Amino acid sequence: MIDIKHAFGFTREPFPQDVKVEDLYPLPGLDALLKRFHYAVRLSAVSVITGDVGSGKSTSLRYAASKLHPSEFKVIPIVATTGSLLELFRQICLVFGIEYRSFSIALMTKIVRDIISEIAGRKETPVLVIDEAHLLRSEIYAQLHTLTQFEFDSKSLMPMILSGQKKLIDKLLYQSSRPLASRVVGRSYLDGLKLEDMHAYIHHHLKIAGGREGLFADEAVLAIHQGSGGLLRRANTLAKGALLAAAMEKCAVVTAEHVRLASTEIM
Repeated sequence: MIDIKHAFGFTREPFPQDVKVEDLYPLPGLDALLKRFHYAVRLSAVSVITGDVGSGKSTSLRYAASKLHPSEFKVIPIVATTGSLLELFRQICLVFGIEYRSFSIALMTKIVRDIISEIAGRKETPVLVIDEAHLLRSEIYAQLHTLTQFEFDSKSLMPMILSGQKKLIDKLLYQSSRPLASRVVGRSYLDGLKLEDMHAYIHHHLKIAGGREGLFADEAVLAIHQGSGGLLRRANTLAKGALLAAAMEKCAVVTAEHVRLASTEIM
């Protein structure tokens, strides 16, 4: 079996999915996203992040959340599903190691609100971060705001970050979602990388993996950019596949043909 780490002298796996926060490439727009994220947190409001599949939404969320000091903030990370409101509440409880089988929305709402109040009572700010939020049912958007408001809507204890594909915006525009949408104070959209950024992105990943400069020919980077549409997940897959194709041919430089071969192996 071909080992691309050995073939090209990498010190670690190149283009991994689980990049350490400190090794993340500074995406264009990430600074603006970070400012909107923290503005919403400061106001205990809602911030929305959208982008195509593989554009770096989850990675950007992880980066932004890592900037919240654990002594001041309690991040509640949730990956949305198409399940019911009860299932969402159960997910929140499970973050705290609490398992409830109740089928009462009123009881589960009270339990979650008690958790939020208990965190706030410790002078910490609970931050609900929902990834893949476009999967949530429309009726959940109609009620989600009730978790954030206390004392007859005069006090907000929990900021909320919603991240998902473009259809997330459509769901927030429904009439039933207006109470939640009215709390949105910032919207960020992650677009695909431009060609010059793709060059910098690939160079960045080669560097942190211990690879040599110039390993990817310029036309290979162009092929990756065209084949991925600038989207990070697909670019990573193409780059790794191209490295494997080059290693199999014992080529010292990855070419556009290697990228083309890699593209035939993925959807």
